[in-house]
Amino acid sequence: MSVAGLKKQFHKATQKVSEKVGGSEGTKLDDDFKEMEKKVDITSRAVLEIMTKTTEYLQPNPASRAKLSMINTMSKIRGQEKGPGYPQAEALLGESMQKFGRELGEESSFGLALIDAGDAMRELAEVKDALDMEVKQNFIDPLQILHDKDLKEIQHHLKKLEGRRLDFDYKKKRQGKLQEDEIKQALEKFDESKEIAEQSMFNLIESDQIEQVSQLAALVQAQVEYHRQATEILQQLSSKIEERIKEASAKPRREYVPKPRLVMEFTPSEDQNGAITNSGTAKSPAPMDQPCCRSLYDFDPENEGELGFKEGDIITLTNQIDDNWYEGMLHGQSGFFPINYVDILVPLPH
Repeated sequence: MSVAGLKKQFHKATQKVSEKVGGSEGTKLDDDFKEMEKKVDITSRAVLEIMTKTTEYLQPNPASRAKLSMINTMSKIRGQEKGPGYPQAEALLGESMQKFGRELGEESSFGLALIDAGDAMRELAEVKDALDMEVKQNFIDPLQILHDKDLKEIQHHLKKLEGRRLDFDYKKKRQGKLQEDEIKQALEKFDESKEIAEQSMFNLIESDQIEQVSQLAALVQAQVEYHRQATEILQQLSSKIEERIKEASAKPRREYVPKPRLVMEFTPSEDQNGAITNSGTAKSPAPMDQPCCRSLYDFDPENEGELGFKEGDIITLTNQIDDNWYEGMLHGQSGFFPINYVDILVPLPH
């Protein structure tokens, strides 16, 4: 920084201290300017908070996924990757319904209804994907541009204006000690910065009559379209479920006929204490000297980092991610799996 630049910074600092500590009054900006500055400040805070809340609206429960998936989900919503790419809650529910519907088979009315519901949930997931992308492109992205470009530019002009005001006030207080041309030049720079800042704030405030309202309209329209399509899908599902109920009601009810009970013959043998024991040998339980659990169902990994297993597998527990996910090891493989798929044998230490 040049000597002249250092002197100017010193003058600004001196004037600021004089105003803060000594109670010296600086040049006052007019009420119209202050009102515009207030509106710009409110707009800036509104843009930041609304972007955050809109992202939360699109993905209200990121804590239900593993931490890595949560980070990917949020970054993709904010546009750092093309397409949503993350699984919607509706899609995960639909896959679960279809899986167990197929396992129950076509003879099960409940199984067939689960398949119908699973198809509808996957359709809802596709509609939700479209909502996420539409809101991102036509609402979040324009707000991000407004914040990163127009609002930052205004803040730059206001900061420059404040610096030139301090410089002008410092020189104005020293009339007689400084040359008149130097004071006039400081006033001209102050007026120039004020005009630029005023113009940029005016343009932003005027544009919000059309641009920001249009962006808000895009958000509302995306929601209307999403709920319209979701309503159609759910109405169709409701009709199918009603048909399944009628079909199930029309089926002849079968009576339970108990089968003959098994008869077991025991071979008595006398041990050292004279007790009667079964000749069969009991299978010794597997040693469990560390935190572990037994799987209740098969679990097929759907995302990177998940641990697959079969019903009855004993899984070593290494960590609890959150209320819904454990981390564990099986056959030398490590990964995440849902808590409700397992029964805890030896809990993790608190």
